[in-house]
Amino acid sequence: MSTQRVVTGAHYGLKDWLAQRITAVVLAVYSLILFFVWAGSGDLDYTGWSALFGSTWMKVLTLMAVIALAWHAWIGVRDIYMDYIKPTWIRLSLQVATIITLVGYAVWTVTILWRL
Repeated sequence: MSTQRVVTGAHYGLKDWLAQRITAVVLAVYSLILFFVWAGSGDLDYTGWSALFGSTWMKVLTLMAVIALAWHAWIGVRDIYMDYIKPTWIRLSLQVATIITLVGYAVWTVTILWRL
C-alpha cells in the first residue's frame, strides 16, 4: 500500500515564513540606524531631520524599509484573513482593500522622500 501526500490550499509555507523574517530584520536594522543617528545627533530639529532624509542613502534606506514593512504587513494580514474570514467575497474584498492601501502608502512615501 503506497502512501501519497495530499497537498491542499495555497503553497505559501517556507517562502512566506522566510519573507517575514527577512523583512523583520530589515525593519530592525532600519530602526537601529534611526536610533543611532538620533542618539548621536542629540536633539534633532526640523532642519536636521530634513538634511538627514535629504541624503540619497537615507532615501533609499527608508524606501527599502517601507517596502519591507508593506510586504511584512501584507503577509501577516493575508494570513489573518485566510484563517478567520471564511466568506470568499469578504476575504477577497478585504485583501484587495489591503493591497490598495499598502501600495498607496508606498507611493505616498516615494512622493514625500523625493520631494525633499
